[in-house]
Amino acid sequence: MSSETGQSTSRKIANVMQETRVFPPSQEFTTQAVIASESQYQHLYKSAKSDRDGFWSDLAKSELHWFKPFESVFNREGHVVSWFGGGQTNLAYNCLDRHIENGLGERTAIIWEGEPGEQRRLTYAELHREVCKFANGLKSLGVRTGDVVSIYMPMTPELAIAMLACVRIGAIHSVIFAGFSAEAIADRNNDARAKIQLTSDGLWRRGKNLPLKATVDEALKKSPTVEHCVVLRRVGNEVPMQAGRDVWWHDLVEQASADCPATPLDSEATSFILYTSGSTGKPKGIRHTTAGYNLWVKQTFAWVFDYKPDDLFWCTADCGWITGHSYIVYGPLSNAATVLMYEGAPNFPAEDRFWDIIERHRVTILYTAPTAIRAFIKWGDHHVEKHDLSSLRLLGTVGEGINPEAWMWYHRKIGGERCPIVDTWWQTETGGIMMSPLPGITPTKPGSCTRPLPGIVPLIVDEELHAVDVDQGGMLCIAEPWPGMLRGIWGDDERFVEQYWTKVPGNYLTGDNARQDADGYYWIMGRIDDVINVSGHRLSTIEIESALVSHPSVAEAAAVGRPDDLKGQAISVFVTVKSADPPTELKDELKAHVRKEIGALAVPDDIRFTNALPKTRSGKIMRRLLRDIAAGKEEIAQDTSTLEDYSILAKLRGDEE
Repeated sequence: MSSETGQSTSRKIANVMQETRVFPPSQEFTTQAVIASESQYQHLYKSAKSDRDGFWSDLAKSELHWFKPFESVFNREGHVVSWFGGGQTNLAYNCLDRHIENGLGERTAIIWEGEPGEQRRLTYAELHREVCKFANGLKSLGVRTGDVVSIYMPMTPELAIAMLACVRIGAIHSVIFAGFSAEAIADRNNDARAKIQLTSDGLWRRGKNLPLKATVDEALKKSPTVEHCVVLRRVGNEVPMQAGRDVWWHDLVEQASADCPATPLDSEATSFILYTSGSTGKPKGIRHTTAGYNLWVKQTFAWVFDYKPDDLFWCTADCGWITGHSYIVYGPLSNAATVLMYEGAPNFPAEDRFWDIIERHRVTILYTAPTAIRAFIKWGDHHVEKHDLSSLRLLGTVGEGINPEAWMWYHRKIGGERCPIVDTWWQTETGGIMMSPLPGITPTKPGSCTRPLPGIVPLIVDEELHAVDVDQGGMLCIAEPWPGMLRGIWGDDERFVEQYWTKVPGNYLTGDNARQDADGYYWIMGRIDDVINVSGHRLSTIEIESALVSHPSVAEAAAVGRPDDLKGQAISVFVTVKSADPPTELKDELKAHVRKEIGALAVPDDIRFTNALPKTRSGKIMRRLLRDIAAGKEEIAQDTSTLEDYSILAKLRGDEE
């Protein structure tokens, strides 16, 4: 029994992973950092916590342009919150016009590289011109403030232009990753009641021309609210154009004026909807607003990435995900940053494409996902070693928690043991980064997102809603509101309240498990559903996976629980290895390795080798599907619309021990 809570420790999550390596920032980095001292961080953090309204009021006034000043900083009634009430601003104005007015119109905003190798550069003045022309094009199609524009496009500058054009005139964009099926597009269009569809003739992916327009044509048969479809000519193939509905992008903007004043929008006006997968089978449209979201992504970009005017920032995500919204478009451009956009795959024409891009463009800040890092490890160090990565000064990770050994590889092979790593934790719902090292001051620990940013107050509770002790895992909540927080699920307030605000009243429930160590650092332990209950002990999947990935033969691993009559749940793991044919004795070797690393309790009952794991199109392992496979279920009843490769499921379900 816990002396403080009087509750059984079985309701908490056992901490079985010990990580003692610590990497302080270099004095050279600290000297020039945006946040350069612990006292500076503590002052910011304490100010945000003790005087929330004063802290965010000062930042909002200095960091954003206002057409009309706000009258109140924060209001809350139950789960309904508002920031900067009475004020009017505009995301596109803060990303473009403000910088041009400050003499930065000739600064490069976007450097773009297509998969075939073509390149484009857009200054802030050029980007502003293209955004205004397309915004006027949308107006000519009848788009008005509050209308929803569905975007299904490749990673070209026009994708960013479309997003900025929407928010410039107060239209709400819904970006759908250009890889989803026609059914998934139609589902999202109908839920959002989209008025306009944007797409392209196709896109390049691993040398192939993927026919986006054909997919959209199929989706629009089931999207009755869509009135027009705008088509970008990207790959040059012939596509059918439906008279009265379809219009070419270049025709739309050819005669459009480059003069389009930004529409003053209320602080709480919806800027975009972004659909994220749900376990119920219906994706949920996360709704973000204007002023609070803008301020949050602008400030977190500046704090976390230590951006300087001569930096080149490359976030490898797609704008179809929140990472692309916040840290390719709105966060960097609000800071007058120069960003790199790349259209294609990381392994085309070869597995060194990313390192080649970094060397040629002299990228200084790289922000990528753990799933990509594990793929790089599997492909081999020789792809890295042929390139000069000395331009890099800061590395970041985003998506799932990163395994310590993958972190160490990133630190050694990509960062040359000189670049700080900002391991960021946040979600589609949070709008921007919530916890992260600050690269000039935070000693990092492989696998930990370290500490909360100013304004973020984490709380970890057990199933009985009692705060847990140090190094005990539980449900991660956020106890205080922040400007970038979601404002709802589009058209489903009941689901919004139930999912995020009901289980731990008064607190935002993140859906993740976490623990805090004796140094105050936070460790994400996977989703709440990803806990395995073995003989009354609650184990985190991420710790089991980290132990497996630390074995030299393993590239990637996923651990799930399956029903077991004796133990309640048994541990099933799915493993990809670096060699093509794993030796027969590797299963026993891996079990022994886990026993040595974290103890007998966490030794897997089943190990299945696979060439690939089922992942979302943003690279997250879909463990809920693996749970069904491990349990031997013949039918998959959960939402699979975000699954990247359906063939992986079929292969895994046919795999016998």
